[in-house]
Amino acid sequence: MMLDDIEWRRTPAPVPYPQALAEMEARAAAVLAGDAPELIWLLEHPPLYTAGTSADPRELIDPRFPVYPTGRGGRYTYHGPGQRVGYLVLDLRERGRDVRCYVHALEGWVITALGRLGIEAFRAEGRIGIWTLDRGREAKIGAIGVRVRRWVTLHGFAVNVSPDLSHFSGIVPCGLADHPVTSIQRLRGTADLAALDAALEATVPAFLQTLCCAP
Repeated sequence: MMLDDIEWRRTPAPVPYPQALAEMEARAAAVLAGDAPELIWLLEHPPLYTAGTSADPRELIDPRFPVYPTGRGGRYTYHGPGQRVGYLVLDLRERGRDVRCYVHALEGWVITALGRLGIEAFRAEGRIGIWTLDRGREAKIGAIGVRVRRWVTLHGFAVNVSPDLSHFSGIVPCGLADHPVTSIQRLRGTADLAALDAALEATVPAFLQTLCCAP
């Protein structure tokens, strides 16, 4: 499906991380060359851990799943079934050339989409990602990890819809040992990837609008 000249792709079966990374890298090169449209890709991964550029090996507690180094910012994170991963290949050359603005807008998009599902999410000062209250305690429901190469974006976000939260215990998620992770299912009792996808699609125009400032 095309959305404002951006390909909106949703892959139902879990995609191996190396395959997704190769496809994302190839699309980024094509976007940079003007040979392909931008891409917003919604998918899941089989259980795995990824290590961002700031990953501390001491925070890999139990490598029970494959561990992949990656060029995105951040530390260790978990991906697996029941988690909606969004990879964005967007050209910031015509969208402001402002990485901080991009990350802020990405957080805002996910927060707005979660709001449509009855989840009150928010930013936390000094902590990248998407946060909410779980039984009165701040908990992380979504991670943000991006890379920008020659003003074309790679990687994106991950939102916990209904993953096995015990899988996060193999790492210190994003290096934040004092803060738990949560999910839509834990908060609401039920969860549906398709419902989150629909909320993301409905709110993506506003997200894109925030990136349309002149360079």
